[in-house]
Amino acid sequence: MKYYLIAGEASGDLHASNLMQSLRKLDKEADFRFFGGDLMESVGGTLVRHYRDMAFMGIIPVVLNARTILKNLAFCKKDIAAYCPDAVILIDYPGFNLKVAKYVKTELGIPVYYYISPKVWAWKKYRVKSFKKYVDEMLSILPFEVDFFREYQYEIHYVGNPTVDAIVARDYKEETFAHFVEANGLDNRPVIALLAGSRKQEIADNLPSMLEAVKGYAEDYQLIVAGAPGIDPDFYADFIGSFPSAKVFFNQTYRILAQADAALVTSGTATLETALLNVPQVVCYRTPMPRITYWIFHNFFHTPYISLVNLICNREVVKELFARFFTVDNIRKELKQILHVKSYRQNMLDNYAEMRQILGGAGASNRAAAFIYDKSTGKSSFTNHKL
Repeated sequence: MKYYLIAGEASGDLHASNLMQSLRKLDKEADFRFFGGDLMESVGGTLVRHYRDMAFMGIIPVVLNARTILKNLAFCKKDIAAYCPDAVILIDYPGFNLKVAKYVKTELGIPVYYYISPKVWAWKKYRVKSFKKYVDEMLSILPFEVDFFREYQYEIHYVGNPTVDAIVARDYKEETFAHFVEANGLDNRPVIALLAGSRKQEIADNLPSMLEAVKGYAEDYQLIVAGAPGIDPDFYADFIGSFPSAKVFFNQTYRILAQADAALVTSGTATLETALLNVPQVVCYRTPMPRITYWIFHNFFHTPYISLVNLICNREVVKELFARFFTVDNIRKELKQILHVKSYRQNMLDNYAEMRQILGGAGASNRAAAFIYDKSTGKSSFTNHKL
């Protein structure tokens, strides 16, 4: 069968690539065409647009790049129609993908599957109506989403979380600290990891303050910035030039986290990855007009948390320093807690263990692929179950 997939950022590229591999196990004739990234391309098929040419975040960048976004959307619609796939699979990226879903459903009549639901439970609940109209099946990777959508009479399917799969299947899983430091030309001091986001704007907003916050730890710790996929090394050089003790490593995020004593993490999938690798963390997210942003979040959003760890556990497990709480001093104070207060650190690790139980075991990509393949071939063997 022919599958058309759309992923608009690095995490979507990762999860879509794993889904494609699982589909190929079930469907030996699987043919893929997609908007995505390098990981999807490595599986096989035709990369039509790279996500780095599509990932515009925030009101101003979206407005400034509106023409490019509209051109991408128009091209995508024409490309799907010409390809005539058996299934269209959308991965998060709601602003773009919901428009594609409407076109595909109403104009082409092709089945639409949404893998990794957009976070409409946080805000924009009105989008649920669009999902019900234009998406045939929603596959969820967060267990609490099933109950949320059920309130709107929209049955979705929890398939497990693909980040669990990625952690289980990662390279260098058995690597020791000694091997890691030798391979990277490091010494034996413990590591503090800095994950400042996957987009240029996120990195520019968060990394300078993160570096300033850890500057006092440079003598006793090695400071490693995990370089994001698709970001040029020269972009990082502008920020770490005045912090010679910090190093930037690319394509080693899981290796870095696995060996880190603590991490400063910009909110997103990285907070979940950090927790699954059992690394105490501080969630850091700078916003423009921080006091106004916090007021808007507090009064208009439908969730008390921004990090996946806290959302899954439904309580504060990791400290969220965003908007008006995002300061260098606050980051330093929280980092000191997780590094030096044993009871505080252990409590976070204990809560991580509970989070892993809630998520369930590995196999999300295989379950999602089986669901899509079964539906596309007229079968219906998939059922929701406790993972």
